[in-house]
Amino acid sequence: MEYGIAVDLGATNVRVVAGTRDGRFLARISERTNLLEGADAISRQLIALIKRLIAETGLEQRDMAGIGVGAFGPQDPVRGGIVNPANAPYDFIPVRGPLEEAFHVPVEVHNDCVAAVIGEKFYGAGRGLDNVVYITISTGIGAGVYVDGRLLLGKDGNAHEIGHIVVDYERRLVCGCGKRGHWEAYCSGKNIPNYVKLIVESEDRFDEFKRSRLWEASGGSLDGVTAKAVYDGAKAGDELCIDLVERIGLLNAMGVASAINVYDPELVTLGGAVTLNNVEQVLNPIRRHFRDYIVNREAEVKVTPLGGDIGLYGALAMAFRLHKR
Repeated sequence: MEYGIAVDLGATNVRVVAGTRDGRFLARISERTNLLEGADAISRQLIALIKRLIAETGLEQRDMAGIGVGAFGPQDPVRGGIVNPANAPYDFIPVRGPLEEAFHVPVEVHNDCVAAVIGEKFYGAGRGLDNVVYITISTGIGAGVYVDGRLLLGKDGNAHEIGHIVVDYERRLVCGCGKRGHWEAYCSGKNIPNYVKLIVESEDRFDEFKRSRLWEASGGSLDGVTAKAVYDGAKAGDELCIDLVERIGLLNAMGVASAINVYDPELVTLGGAVTLNNVEQVLNPIRRHFRDYIVNREAEVKVTPLGGDIGLYGALAMAFRLHKR
């Protein structure tokens, strides 16, 4: 039976799936990403996981159609790997070459958000559509884009760094990239606590903070606030948390509207851990406010039906080279 191998290579975990052309997963395996033993250790880990998956399922290597990899970035499409990643101390992590040498099948590597939008278009809500944007709101914020049925990549395969659009002209918070005012600096899972701290301190809302659910959840310190605690508090009806989630949602609406204005999609889907764990709290403010900022015709905005596996679905489509036909 013909099958493809899909790899979701994250900085924390790596997941590998064997699946069919129609998007059915046959088996999966995962483990922590080995970032500590050198750049080549990661490709060796991928090879070992794929071989183990094949052995455990009884699949034949000769029936493998290809391998698709959605990986953390930045990407080097010429060499087929990851270049100067922020979360690993290596100049280059080879991916495509070692996998091709080990399995003798076509291997394609894209960043995780590009893989995700491929998954959305071929197996998710974007089926039959030519203009689709996928946005992940997770530890960071990123996107993948189809326009007129064409996957947009950019000169280095790293287009759509949408988390770095400016949503605050006052430049109050510094993004992880070192620049100011970026969407990711306010609304990503990693940086929501910084935005909460900014609001409480700049608006002198310490008394309200002490009365809120965040006080206990954070150990009585603004430095202990987490994105999860903010969203959990909003779900429980805490007034401060509800206000914080609404303000985060307003900035998210600006970001989504910017994507609609720039790419003119029929559909925008949202994913990532922050979204998937807090669907109503993320989606509802966006739907309430994004029309205030768009100039293009309105696009449908919804959460991806593929959940946390969207990148694996995209990698599977890449394994069968569906997006190149």
